[in-house]
Parts: sequence; C-alpha cells; structure tokens
Amino acid sequence: MTLNCPFYVEPSLADDPLVSEAVTQTKAMIAAHKDWQDEVAQGKMFGVLVVRDTTGQTRFLSAYSGQIGGRADWEGFVPAVFDYLQPDGHFCVHEREISDINHRIEALLHDEAYLSALQQREEAEARFTEVTCVFQEKMRQAKQRRDERRATATPDETAAMIRESQWMKAELKRIKRRQQEESAPLAQRITETEETVSRLKKERKRLSDELQRWLFSHFVMRNARGEERNLLYIFSPTLQGIPPSGAGECCAPKLLQFAFQHHLQPLRIAEFWQGASPMGEIRQHDQFYPACRSKCLPILSFMLQGLDVAPNPLEQPSRQTLDIIYEDRLLVVVNKPAGMLAVPGKADRESVFSIVRSRYPEAEGPMIVHRLDMATSGLMVVAKTTWAYHQLQRQFEQRTVKKRYIALLSGDVSHRVTRRGTISLPLRPDIEDRPRQRVDHEHGREAVTDYEILGTENGHTRIALYPKTGRTHQLRVHCAHAEGLGCPILGDALYGTPYDRLYLHAESLTFTHPATGEKMTMEAPKAF
Repeated sequence: MTLNCPFYVEPSLADDPLVSEAVTQTKAMIAAHKDWQDEVAQGKMFGVLVVRDTTGQTRFLSAYSGQIGGRADWEGFVPAVFDYLQPDGHFCVHEREISDINHRIEALLHDEAYLSALQQREEAEARFTEVTCVFQEKMRQAKQRRDERRATATPDETAAMIRESQWMKAELKRIKRRQQEESAPLAQRITETEETVSRLKKERKRLSDELQRWLFSHFVMRNARGEERNLLYIFSPTLQGIPPSGAGECCAPKLLQFAFQHHLQPLRIAEFWQGASPMGEIRQHDQFYPACRSKCLPILSFMLQGLDVAPNPLEQPSRQTLDIIYEDRLLVVVNKPAGMLAVPGKADRESVFSIVRSRYPEAEGPMIVHRLDMATSGLMVVAKTTWAYHQLQRQFEQRTVKKRYIALLSGDVSHRVTRRGTISLPLRPDIEDRPRQRVDHEHGREAVTDYEILGTENGHTRIALYPKTGRTHQLRVHCAHAEGLGCPILGDALYGTPYDRLYLHAESLTFTHPATGEKMTMEAPKAF
C-alpha cells in the first residue's frame, strides 16, 4: 500500500476509516491524561501512523510534537527519537551550566553598583553637556565682539583679543578634561562589568553551539532501507547547513522512526492540531496539517527512502488552459485558474509565465508584474515589454491599482462582524514553516484589507475583499486569524481545512494603461 504524502493534506483524509479510528482513539488517550489538559489547551500538534505489523495485522501509532509536561516518554505514545531530558544526562547537566551563565549575566546587569554607575555617568554627561554648551555660547559671543572690533583695534587691543581667544580655547579643553577625569572611575567600573558580560556571552554561545551539535549528532534517524544518519549529516546539504532548533521532535519523524525500528509498514500518516492557536500563527482545533518543511522536509526526505510514497500533487506536472481577457502590444490580462503557478516552480508545472512566454515569444522583460497564489484564481496583468513592466509595477508599488476579490468563508460570520470594515494585521513569513505567514505586531510588514459581506449561502459567507497592500497570503490570513475575521476561506489547506479548491477569486482589476493613460477595469466572472 502506498503511504500518503506527509506534506499534502488530502481533502478526504478525515473520512479515511483507518485514520479516523486512529485519531478518535488518540483523542481518547489525550482526554484520559487529566494532567495534560492545560498544556494541550494552549495548543499542541499530535500525529497518527497506521501501520501493518509482521503478522499482517493493522494497528496505529500515536505521537505528540516536542514534550508534554517536560517528558517525551508518556505511555501510549511513541518515544522521542533521542530522549535527552534525563536529569543527570549530558544534555541537562550542560544545559544547567548555560543556565548558570544566564543567571550570572542577569546578576551583573542588575547589580546596584553597576546601575548606579550608569546613572551617575548619565547625570555627569548631562551636566557637562550643559556646562560645555553654555561656555561655547560665551565663546561664540566673544568671537562676534572681536570680529566687530578687529578692523579698528589698536595693536594692544588686538593682542588682548588673541589672548582672550587662546584662553577660551584652553578653558574649553580644561572643561572636557575635567569631564573625562570625573567620569573615568565610573567608566572603568562600567567597562569592567560589560567586558565580563561580553566574555560570559561568548562562553555561553560556545557551550550552546557545542551542546546543540552534540544533541543533533545523537538524533540518529533510520529510513525504510534500514540506513541510519544523524541530523548533522541530513541537514549538511541544506541552505542553512545545520538543523533548526527542535528538528527531529515533530510527530512524523517520531512515528516513522518507531515504525522502522520495529519493522512496521507505514500505511497512512496524519497530523492534527489540538487546542488554541499559537500567538501569531493560525491553527484550527481538530484540523489536519502537513508536516512542516523547515524541520521535517530534509528529515523525511531521508527517512522515506525505500518506501512507496504518493507524490505531492502540488509538485506534480499539470496542464491547464489560460484564458486571455485582454491584450495589446504592451500587455495582456489573463484569468488564472486555481492550481496554476504564477511563475515556474521546482516541478514541471505550467505557469502563467511559461504559457505567456510561449504564446508571445517576441515579448521581453520579466513580464510578471504581480502574482496570485497557486490556489487562487483570477485576474493577472502581464507586461510584454520591459518599459511596460516598470510602468505597471510602479502602479502596484504606489498602491494605485484597485483589486477586488471574492471569497467564500468556511462559516457564517455575519452575526459577529460588521457588514463592512478594515483589517490591519502586519505579516511576516513563518521561517520555520514556509510558505505560511504569521501575524507579528512587532516585526511584521503592514498589511491592510477592506472587506464587505455580500451574504450567506449554505452556512458559508460570501465576501468581497479589497487589499490595500500586497503581502503574501494577506487575504487568507486576514480572514482566518482570530484578530481578523476569525474564519478561514473555504478550502484553505494552510490556514483552514482542505476542500476541492481554495474559494478565493481575483474578480476585478483596475489600473492605468502605461501608454494611453486610460483607466482600465478588467473583470473575470466569479469562479464559484
């Protein structure tokens, strides 16, 4: 039997009887652990793996990501690939050394003598700055008087003015020297503390790096062929070159490791979220999610070698048609179908770029002025010349292009949100699980969307979305996040639940023609 792809959640996964039974029993085990409830309620990923044993019997394995209650060995769940949490073990002993350094750093930075020296230096600098400014103003006024008298001054008066100027310059130096002399003891005290802190931080980094390498060297993963490699080896060809924190502790690697170690044949794998959504992220309780890519893709790429695994549909070649809405010598407007890439990806899938480039071989320049997600359908404007590309791109950068999207939300929000409104939630990439995006009020980039509820149908909300910025997954996150509409777009496999498609369509696009200056509004009939 072919194992389903861990990086793609099939819309029918919840209806799979093997998976459904495994998930139901796993949830029962979770509920049985009364002391888990507070931690699980805060949000936790769980996983199941349906397997066939050497006798031909079908059974399932359960796992949770990371630890629960500081343990990775709870009965009923597969153990950690490498349990490094033993109190007297190498990891915990050296982690305590690092913690001790942290405490020493904190103690130094909060030492009363150090804080007093900082305050005294600040007060002294403010005092001398005022004295210096007052004296420099006297010097300026004195110079102005000398300049006014210089033309009619006698030789004796000129000599006196020179002596005055020399004295003032010398006095300014004396003021600055007194400042340095008074601040020297404070500076020495501060420097000694900060040099000690810097030395401790370097030592902490050295110990932390050594401990991480030790840890990753002991995470030895097995694949379906029986081959074993540690995480340092597995991640060495990746862009970052080293494993990210927490690598090897997600559900999928744990489940597969146990299966391969005990000669069990993997049949079906699934990961599902329990509890609240993490801060900034979007996770829905009871929903299935694909394995993360930053930690799990390199690991599973090794572990699944020798196993028959279904291909990821998102990475398979496909052939779709591209409707032309408008074209002239400078540009073309197309209606992209859901499932088509805007630009070429890793797989041999057609894209808007490849189709338009093939159709217009005389076209020049980058062509793709803006993008739509692969799962989103609707209007895109493509430039045929470099000049038109830059003219159109400038309009997007200046936010003069007007866009209207139509979406179906997975639930009815009409009773709890206003009919019209604006969502402003800053976004940034989730570096540990690309291409997902996170809401980040401190480091995120501005993302603003106006919306209008159009009605409800079969328990879904039809809504118009007007993005004012163009961030990746902006509309999807603004709909799904609790601080936005709190309801994912129907069929959003990343932020909601898979369905037959993502119900998001770029219906209208208004821009200025780069050559004629004419305001042009293009429309594509709704796709659903």
